[in-house]
Amino acid sequence: MAAIWKGTIAFGLVTIPIELHPAVKEDRPRFRLLHATDESPVHYDRVCEREGKPVAWADLVKGFEYTKGHYVVLTRDDFRTAAVEKTKTVDILDFVPAGAIDDRFFDHAYYAVPGTGGDRGYAVLREALRKSERVGIGKIVLRETQHLAELSAVGDALVLTMMRFATDLVDESRYRFPAASSVRPRELAMAEQLIDSLTTDWDPAQYKDDYRANLLKIIHAKVEGGEAKLHSEAPQRDAHVVDLMERLKQSLASRGKRTRAATPSRAGRRKRTAA
Repeated sequence: MAAIWKGTIAFGLVTIPIELHPAVKEDRPRFRLLHATDESPVHYDRVCEREGKPVAWADLVKGFEYTKGHYVVLTRDDFRTAAVEKTKTVDILDFVPAGAIDDRFFDHAYYAVPGTGGDRGYAVLREALRKSERVGIGKIVLRETQHLAELSAVGDALVLTMMRFATDLVDESRYRFPAASSVRPRELAMAEQLIDSLTTDWDPAQYKDDYRANLLKIIHAKVEGGEAKLHSEAPQRDAHVVDLMERLKQSLASRGKRTRAATPSRAGRRKRTAA
């Protein structure tokens, strides 16, 4: 797969050539909108609200709505003036503790693959990040836009994750959240017990996209002219139970039955998986 960006990681006076490749993908089926009468694909036209007619690409400009219905038009020169210097460098500005960043800041991840002659420096930086338990924070210009980015060690890879700036986050003070003082000690103890009973090692492979699987079954059945056999594992919940304490008790009791009924122990499953 071709790299989406080629450049260098720079920290201090050290530069390491890298290429960026996607680290995530959209795995659900993609759909086209069709005309219901003949199943022909539908195309979108750029229609002027006032004239009701399609507008050619050459006649389009970009406008910012500063008050309702009023726009200021920005030209290509305006965007060039605002743009920061388009470099081919991921400039690492700081190193911070790996667990210090709020998950809301993270967006899209890319593998930073070493370029020609960059293997040694790449490995040194990766292991230094791992040993120090820190991540690099820097900036990169990607597709004409400047991004905040985190550089972290994941397995044998350096992963560059695009981040949101602080101004992109919604201030939590806009919403109301319950105070910790409203928590009853017995309820908290049972909730912690329930969490303990559901705690296991992180294994992303065990979590499946049931919606995607069902969609694919339906698609294949329609193509073959058959009927899809779908399986739902949605837990059964008693809609009449409204007391939190009672819900916690029932959850713990249900979890206990499930644990006793399981043939292999959790430790045994982990041992075989590790082997």
